[in-house]
Amino acid sequence: MADAIDFDAPDIARRVEALSQHELDQLPFGVILLDRHFVVRFYSATEARESGYGMEPLGRDFFDVSRCDDKLDLRTRWLAAMEQGPVDLDLTRTGDVAMPKREMRMRIVSARNGGLWLFVDRDKR
Repeated sequence: MADAIDFDAPDIARRVEALSQHELDQLPFGVILLDRHFVVRFYSATEARESGYGMEPLGRDFFDVSRCDDKLDLRTRWLAAMEQGPVDLDLTRTGDVAMPKREMRMRIVSARNGGLWLFVDRDKR
């Protein structure tokens, strides 16, 4: 089932919430689950490998452990989106720890627990 999940699926949150942790780890893109306070509740094996992050962020505030330069702006944007209703944001960014010039696409979608799913699809070059 995991290989049938498309990054662009309009119901991606519903689909991933039906998967086991093992199946989430097998997706070809990174998966992070945050609670409503932005605490990391799930961090997929793919995200750990692809990001080059190198530490286990579970139980920590996403923005405290994030290495992105605009994290205050991102937090503000995500909070505003959450206040307006279901979230489905699509962001394009350049760079992560593993490859600073790599293109990546980040999709932020409302989770059933009231938090957010982050899906990260990186350029495979």
